[in-house]
Amino acid sequence: MDYAAERQGLSGRDHHSAGMMLGVFVVVFLLATCGCTSLPDWLHNGLKVGPNYVKPMAPVESHWIDYGRDSRISEAPVNTCDWWTVFNDPVLNSLIETAASQNLTLRETGTRILQAQAAHAIAAGNLFPQAQQAFGSYDHLQLSETIANSPPIKNYDLLSTGLGVSWEIDFWGRYRRALESADASLDASIEGYDNVLVILLSDVAATYVKIRTLQEELRLVRENVRLQEEAVTIAEAQFNAGQADAADTLQTRNNVEQTEALIPRFEAALRQANNALCVLLGIPPRDLVAELGEGPIPSAPPEVALGIPAQLLRRRPDIRQAERIVAAQSALIGVAEADLYPFFSIGGTLQWQSQNLSSLFNSNSFGGSTGPSFGWNVLNYGRILNSVRQQEAVFEQAVYAYQGTVLSAQQETEDAIVGFLKAQEQTAKLQLAVRDIEELNQVLLTQANAGATDFSRVFVVQAAATEQMDRLATSRGEIALNLIRIYQALGGGWQIRLQSPSNFPIPVAIEADEPIEVPPIPEPLPNPADLQ
Repeated sequence: MDYAAERQGLSGRDHHSAGMMLGVFVVVFLLATCGCTSLPDWLHNGLKVGPNYVKPMAPVESHWIDYGRDSRISEAPVNTCDWWTVFNDPVLNSLIETAASQNLTLRETGTRILQAQAAHAIAAGNLFPQAQQAFGSYDHLQLSETIANSPPIKNYDLLSTGLGVSWEIDFWGRYRRALESADASLDASIEGYDNVLVILLSDVAATYVKIRTLQEELRLVRENVRLQEEAVTIAEAQFNAGQADAADTLQTRNNVEQTEALIPRFEAALRQANNALCVLLGIPPRDLVAELGEGPIPSAPPEVALGIPAQLLRRRPDIRQAERIVAAQSALIGVAEADLYPFFSIGGTLQWQSQNLSSLFNSNSFGGSTGPSFGWNVLNYGRILNSVRQQEAVFEQAVYAYQGTVLSAQQETEDAIVGFLKAQEQTAKLQLAVRDIEELNQVLLTQANAGATDFSRVFVVQAAATEQMDRLATSRGEIALNLIRIYQALGGGWQIRLQSPSNFPIPVAIEADEPIEVPPIPEPLPNPADLQ
């Protein structure tokens, strides 16, 4: 038996075991004394320092305020994919389709996704050798003749070329955490795109409703001008017959002039709404009203299905975007913490050097080097620790922003719901008021024509009729506008990107039918007073 060989093998295994034990000791020592992550956490996280992301808690009510109080409100599943079709208006449907394909703000937001995709690819590339560089140089050297042991060759050329590679091993998860952050940031950019799409579609519908409402208001004003001119004709006839004084004629004319003064205001508002719609469609302002023609105010159904409040967490893109921002920031804590520990690299170069180009690539001209190295930012712990704390503070800000977004989403929905319900009730009352005042106006005109009433009553009633008819048109428009606000608050409309992927070549982050996640309860956040 070759005892010498056996002893040599044992010695090699002893050195190998000792090396492994030393390496484990170093890892344990560093995690115990230098950083914020314990050894069990580092192992559980997949050899990554920093916290693993946990979705923060979101404050959500179980039911809408008016659910159970008003039969027009239902928590049945809601179809928000093409909510604008509830108005049964082909013109609106066409405008929505055009805006979704042409709006410039939406396209601008789409390019941010491309930017995030590029950043994600850069982060993924850091998992491989970070430095891969080909190099080459030419130097002409002139040596001094006055130095000791001066060489016989006083000048010569030196050509050099080669390839250098350096790879920092992701021992602490710095680059993997950075990739996690890039993943979440890419998702956030997609959610931002969807949020812009939701706002765009609701803005188009709301602007269209405003145009139809202003058209109706102009029609009613012109109708009231016609009725008031009848009163002027009657007053002038009675004045010429000596049955009325000049005050009645002046009073009725003043009524007509005040009503006519409303027309320029409505026409200006109509032109401004027209221009806003053009921009939303991605076209220069032109007279779209002439192309759209006259049309009624879109009629909204009296009931609306809302689903449950918790569904906002997965349906609203701005909520999902805020949550993805939290996830991205959580990973950056690990990136900052990795600076507390030494970094290990493996590098090498392949090089050819020669005085002559003809012999540059000969085997005798070849040289190179390879080997491990490490670096450690010692004596910088105060700065690095505060960098970690800075990232943790930004993370807490993102958590609060996410929770605030959830609260704001519920507020927006509740505001739109109560506006929708009360606009219906207001419209019903105004319809009765307008019906009565129109009858009263006809009665007074008949009596005035017969000389049996005071023209001052005609003046007051006709002025009130103009105001009430305008309020009725506005209230009818508010029903439709509040229903649009409901669907916007519910996060409706972005789903058309999933239905027509060719028109929206954007990666899908969260599918429409993804089940609702019950958010876990995180550890309590620190009191700001305790940080002082």
